[in-house]
Amino acid sequence: MGVPAFFRWLSRKYPSIIVHCLEEKAKEYNGVKIPVDTSKPNPNEVEFDNLYLDMNGIIHPCTHPEDKPAPKNEDEMMVAIFEYIDRLFNIVRPRRVLYMAIDGVAPRAKMNQQRSRRFRASKEGVELTEEKERMREEVIQRGGYLPPDEIKERFDSNCITPGTEFMDNLAKCLRYYVADRLTNDPGWQNVAVFLSDASVPGEGEHKIMDFIRRQRAQPNHDPNTHHCLCGADADLIMLGLATHEANFTIIREEFKPNKPRPCALCGQMGHEIKDCQGLAREKQGEHDEFADSIPVSEQEFIFIRLAVLREYLERELTMASLPFPFDFERSVDDWVFMCFFVGNDFLPHLPSLEIREGAIDRLVGIYKDVVHKTGGYLTENGFVNLERVELIMQAVGVAEDNIFRKRKEDDESFKRRMKEKKKRMKAEQRPSFVPRGQFAPQALGGRDGPMPVQNARQTAYEMRMQGNRDQRNLDAAQSLRAMMKNGKTPAGPSDAMDSRGVKRKAEDSDSEPEPEDNVRLWEEGWKQRYYKTKFDVDATDDEFRKKVVQSYVEGLCWVLRYYYQGCASWKWYFPFHYAPFASDFKDLKGMFSEFEKETKPFKPLEQLMGVFPAASGNFLPATWRALMSDPESSIIDFYPDDFAIDLNGKKYAWQGVALLPFVDERRLRAALADVYPDLTPEEVRRNSLGSDVMFVGRSHPLCDFIQELYRAEADEGTEIPAEFCHGIQGILNLDDDPILPDKSVESPIPMLRDIASSAAIGIKFKDPQYKDGHVFKAVVLPGAKIPNKVLKPGDWEQSNRGHWKPQLGFNPNRRQAHLDQSAFRTLNHHAGRNQGVGLFGPGHPVESQQWGGQYSNAPPPRNYHQGNYRPPQRGSYSSYQNFRQPGFNQPPRANPPSNPRFQQGGHGWDRSMQSQGAAYQQNQQRGQGGWRPPHNQHDNRRGGQQQGSNSGRGYPIPPKNYRWTD
Repeated sequence: MGVPAFFRWLSRKYPSIIVHCLEEKAKEYNGVKIPVDTSKPNPNEVEFDNLYLDMNGIIHPCTHPEDKPAPKNEDEMMVAIFEYIDRLFNIVRPRRVLYMAIDGVAPRAKMNQQRSRRFRASKEGVELTEEKERMREEVIQRGGYLPPDEIKERFDSNCITPGTEFMDNLAKCLRYYVADRLTNDPGWQNVAVFLSDASVPGEGEHKIMDFIRRQRAQPNHDPNTHHCLCGADADLIMLGLATHEANFTIIREEFKPNKPRPCALCGQMGHEIKDCQGLAREKQGEHDEFADSIPVSEQEFIFIRLAVLREYLERELTMASLPFPFDFERSVDDWVFMCFFVGNDFLPHLPSLEIREGAIDRLVGIYKDVVHKTGGYLTENGFVNLERVELIMQAVGVAEDNIFRKRKEDDESFKRRMKEKKKRMKAEQRPSFVPRGQFAPQALGGRDGPMPVQNARQTAYEMRMQGNRDQRNLDAAQSLRAMMKNGKTPAGPSDAMDSRGVKRKAEDSDSEPEPEDNVRLWEEGWKQRYYKTKFDVDATDDEFRKKVVQSYVEGLCWVLRYYYQGCASWKWYFPFHYAPFASDFKDLKGMFSEFEKETKPFKPLEQLMGVFPAASGNFLPATWRALMSDPESSIIDFYPDDFAIDLNGKKYAWQGVALLPFVDERRLRAALADVYPDLTPEEVRRNSLGSDVMFVGRSHPLCDFIQELYRAEADEGTEIPAEFCHGIQGILNLDDDPILPDKSVESPIPMLRDIASSAAIGIKFKDPQYKDGHVFKAVVLPGAKIPNKVLKPGDWEQSNRGHWKPQLGFNPNRRQAHLDQSAFRTLNHHAGRNQGVGLFGPGHPVESQQWGGQYSNAPPPRNYHQGNYRPPQRGSYSSYQNFRQPGFNQPPRANPPSNPRFQQGGHGWDRSMQSQGAAYQQNQQRGQGGWRPPHNQHDNRRGGQQQGSNSGRGYPIPPKNYRWTD
């Protein structure tokens, strides 16, 4: 959802929802990577049933990362995506379902935002290239050094859109990846994998929600299924709450601000392109061996526990003395609805509601005050009661004038603080003395050769006199500040003049140029200026204002329906760039009736024509591309070469509004009708809508059933028997190009080997179907066991949040080991004695991570194992056989686990040592002095060799009894 600050606000207000992920790392032995056995219990001490991946949140950082070198080609991008999925699967370890959803053709309401993003990306790419050329010329003229400009084709991220060859290739690669993991990885063998690629219409996260909604409406659905959804968008939190599932967790990358990025011009760290001086690169390492490496830390993950968020909301939303029965589930739906007013992907946020200004808290306060008058809740099962919403909006409208004034005061106060801070920093950075004249420092290359020194005595005298003048000026400045502090006004030149009465240059000014704001919401007449400036209509035009409000009301109904029932209309969209004011929401009753029925989504290539700029036309067929650039094209106005960005009161361009023309669907389809015959058979295939594909391994109960369907060559759809797949139901249809057991699977990536004999089978899957008008109930299902309460009374105190730290894993009683100073000295002395430096480097106990020595891989003592959790015995791989750990928040199952391997503690060490800065974990990875299997000794139970899921190479399995060596 388009609320950049929403997660930051949420995590600060409700900090206990965050849990840091524990991740078991793969080990290496003799250069062979030994993958993690994901069939073992989850080290986070919780077992998940279903893992859902919003794949676009994985594809983008893997194809064009911001904090590390980009992949060199498409094959490396695919491998990076595979490795990312492997990490998530290792952390979450789902036991039933893995659902991978890629964004398909989006509803028309979302296409406007996609169009804006892609036009911006193209414009910013051109501007960056121009800026690099300009800065390169300036730096070289100053005598700086820059590496030669590499002729490298820029990766156009716009290709991550349905209908492109890139997305078609990605779908093929993911099919191969799933077949490989189901064949080789024991943790995948009993998991049903669903792949919804870009040919299936719908946004990735909403395809996932549609799957969950339709499954939980089935009579065989397990109400205690534990869901885990991966994605960084804020709307995933809303979508998770909207399911009303008792066990729902979100996993996402931990956001770390101010990550170091290399300069786009010289490639060095520590500055941006605008500050590049073209200085010579410092040597990295003793022999410059780290010249091409960028220091990046591996991205860590966090869990967001929606069950804990529900605890917070229950306390905050509970209201007494209501004229109607209090229903917490209904109040959660109202909270989700109110969050839409501060922004989403389909509607602009109201001008008076900014999340950084506490807009959600303000809405909740108004909601609790007004709910006594409304006579009921705002929403029910995704349908809005507009009369009750009007009361909320009118209460916000009364406060709009004060909100705008306070915003201006806060902005001015912030600018003053920043100006003073810049002055302090500038004074601290200025050297106390800089030689002048012939001794002044020169830029590199500024002189052809050394200059002879002339009259050094006179130059030294002038430098002393200048130093004295500088000191007197400093004393005068301190005296001036003291006078102003005492309330006296000194007489002298104006602020815009320097000590000689010369006006300062614009670039020497402490203040930055501010964009012109013609609306001035903090002054009288703001509403008239707003409508005149943004809509070019007079504020007295009540009919136009009512039209804008009506479109916005339709949008609110559409968005809520989208979240709770699915896409109500593929054609609807908000036809304005700006939102109305809250005070304009009047007479809402009867403004909205119903959306148009049976609308259809765009086809993939049609969507490309609707969202792509002309610069990305290379992803389209030649005759289609010509419609974007030919001056005689009937739709040339859809593709402007340049466009304005209205900052709309913001500071940065990415926060502004891209003023692009809206695409007229009828005109677009009419223009495309003439070029449709030019499509090749391959392009026709890419332009068609596809279906989800379901994969299972040979050991899955559903495998034999699917094989029988292929043998019988079933023509009609067949329903899945509920007992075969944990109650999951749907309709199966034969795949045109299926992956079958004992058949080979060709690798689409040259660097990865083919699968000689697959153990996977794939078939088309369709979600359970319901009659038109069916309403999915937004309630907690009968039989669902609400998780135990996590929050303590102290968690509600604001004063207790100063030094709060998120817990590690799902066990709140995890005992974390700590080392005192004497222990650090002992480790520093013994473990680092053979390396010439201390273990933690000079000057800091944990500055360096040069681990080694005889204790580097030794297991911790047994008394480090605290709590009820014990890891399993470490040994050979074993496939997961209908295992459910009776651990954290898990409901009892009808068939309890019978495998004793997962019901007892082991001799290995659990992850209670993780808190030591992950240092001990890194020791385990390095494999220095760890266990070594004896020569010619293998585990006879496993046949000596086991094929890994990552490396594709055989490796010896550790013996049952470990031998620790020095």
